[in-house]
Amino acid sequence: MSNLSIMFEQAFKNIDDVLRKEAGCTTELDYTEQTSWLLLLKYVDGLEQD
Repeated sequence: MSNLSIMFEQAFKNIDDVLRKEAGCTTELDYTEQTSWLLLLKYVDGLEQD
């Protein structure tokens, strides 16, 4: 596995951990929905900063 793959895997694990503890997500569908929103918002924020 490449370093980039490991970095992405760790990032998603961290997001899942936060969602499980703080947002009350209980199913993988909840994680998918919430993670998608987080990635979209992060992307839009990056566009606005450029």
